[in-house]
Amino acid sequence: MGKGVRYTPEFREKAVGLLAESRDSHSSETRALAQVARNLGVAPETLRRWRNQADGAAAAQSAQDAQATLEELKRLRKGVAELRGANDILTTASAFFAARPDPTRP
Repeated sequence: MGKGVRYTPEFREKAVGLLAESRDSHSSETRALAQVARNLGVAPETLRRWRNQADGAAAAQSAQDAQATLEELKRLRKGVAELRGANDILTTASAFFAARPDPTRP
């Protein structure tokens, strides 16, 4: 494909996927990149840029996922603390009522 050609996002994703799959069969990342780019008919620098963009997007998504996980963990820990407090109150109340004599028993 010639200069100025726009590639679809699907094509870019597949190209980056092919690059990831072919890394093990080449002696270096650069050789894998050159071979995949040649097979697809794109410039190696174009494929390198797509890979870098995909890596950046994956890192950003990972950071968002980590933040969401931390927020959920905080919420769950707060809930556990509240439940433990309620459990302590119930345990204390149970011990209190168990210590009192039952007026209905002779």
